[in-house]
Amino acid sequence: MRLSQLFGKTQRQPPAEAETASHRLLVQAGMVAQLAAGIYSYLPLAWKVLRKIEEIVRQEMDAAGAQEVHLPSLHPLEIWQASGRHQTMKDVLFHLQDKRGREFVLGPTHEEVITDLFRRYVRSYRDLPLMLYQIQTKYRDEPRPRAGLIRLREFIMKDLYSFDADWEGLDRSYTTMVHAYENVFRRCGVPAVAVLADAGAMGGKDTHEFMFLTEVGEDSCLFCQACGYAANAEVALFRKTPTHADEPPLPLEEVATPGVTTIPQLAQFLGIPTSRTCKAVFYMADGRPVLVAIRGDMEVNETKLKRALRALDIHYMSEEEVLRAGFVAGSASAVGLQGATIVADDLIPQERNLVAGANRPDYHLLNVNYGRDWEAQIVADIALAAHGHPCPQCGEPLQLKRGIELGQVFKLGTFYSEKMGATFLDRQGQMRPAIMGCYGIGIDRLLAAVVEANHDQDGIIWPRELAPYPVHLVAIAIDKEEIRQTSEELYCRLMAHGIEPLYDDREESPGVKLKDADLLGMPLRLTISPRTLQQGAVELKPRSSPQARHVPLEEAIKAVTEA
Repeated sequence: MRLSQLFGKTQRQPPAEAETASHRLLVQAGMVAQLAAGIYSYLPLAWKVLRKIEEIVRQEMDAAGAQEVHLPSLHPLEIWQASGRHQTMKDVLFHLQDKRGREFVLGPTHEEVITDLFRRYVRSYRDLPLMLYQIQTKYRDEPRPRAGLIRLREFIMKDLYSFDADWEGLDRSYTTMVHAYENVFRRCGVPAVAVLADAGAMGGKDTHEFMFLTEVGEDSCLFCQACGYAANAEVALFRKTPTHADEPPLPLEEVATPGVTTIPQLAQFLGIPTSRTCKAVFYMADGRPVLVAIRGDMEVNETKLKRALRALDIHYMSEEEVLRAGFVAGSASAVGLQGATIVADDLIPQERNLVAGANRPDYHLLNVNYGRDWEAQIVADIALAAHGHPCPQCGEPLQLKRGIELGQVFKLGTFYSEKMGATFLDRQGQMRPAIMGCYGIGIDRLLAAVVEANHDQDGIIWPRELAPYPVHLVAIAIDKEEIRQTSEELYCRLMAHGIEPLYDDREESPGVKLKDADLLGMPLRLTISPRTLQQGAVELKPRSSPQARHVPLEEAIKAVTEA
């Protein structure tokens, strides 16, 4: 490919809106272009990389025994109603109607469609196990698209679905896919770690995310260096220890706390640590008021809370909702509270003599004890794990790191098969629901992660297996006939040996050409200039190395193939 003919132009200045290196470099290199928030066009160089990523994914899925299919992006709404996800995923669904008024959604994922396909064709345990996958465009009405390709509204995903006759079979399929994912990310040059995760609207029981650890990631994860525990902050556990469990319960006592409305203010006013307080946090859950009671030195994990409440939607109460519920902001507690669902973190019943709100302004209660003074309808782990908290397995301090989620694997179980009638006849002649698994990789996001993991201050450094072209051929002073002729001959020789280079045949300055070569990031750069030509040589420089060397022109092909 001649650079003079390549569609897309490099930019001298990075885009002002870029939040991440991948966003900045892909736009500056003329590889992607934003059409609208979370919607991008892929220009030829980026599209070549995407196709190579897809090919790696296909190879690994095929090697694992999966079969490729292609499923529709346009889904009748009723199949989403059958699974119940027309509600659990309502915030991201794009809705539309046909001419007859029938309702459809643009597919954000394909569990319903693949389950429908299974129930049409599978009858017996002899048809199992079965793994089907596709690489398909998805659509999600994300409220906050960000960071270039990290969070999109239209994106490409590889989704694979496994169907097994029993849970042991699902375990085998799950393990097979975990290994396949490790191979994909290794071949793409992105270090990824598996962490425990939340199944969310996908349903099912066990799930892991594959994270590329980077400060620009939007997910927070907790890791234990001692035992290897790893989990997304949404589900991470930590070892909880009550601070005063051995104290005898003391009499309840009201105390005036004028102007005190926060936990830090309360702790300072009374001269106690925040761990001796019981904090009240107000939520609305599916339209009903909820008071959450948690120790004052901890924060609420909303993912855990949502799961404990079995709610579709939760949010912090607005001032109007607080007034309507009758809560006293700054002095609230569960003691004597009526008309609200009360959720207590599971550490609270173990504590003794905490300080909590008196449910009237400027007053708090001393020596509040669970069971004697109040009780909750729900007691569950709803605390957010944080950096330094003790590991739930070994007790060593957890470390907080940020990451980009590259893929996720789910043990769906019978979540969809039972609801949608995806059954098979087992060995005993009984009808049973298929045991399902789901396994996704975001192709666009993986492209962004490849750049995040493989770049320097000058530009992208493509891994060899993904590079749009293996060689960037640069002709310096191409207006000179001898340079042009030699460069054209080398270009043709490379092509004849099955090595298609990106050939910079433009009449630009050496600085512009070399900067563009670094920005575009092909694995090898071959430079022909008046100086190298005097020596009958060409300069060969790996993109990942600061060192360049001269090789004789007649040995250039051999040098490229051996580099």
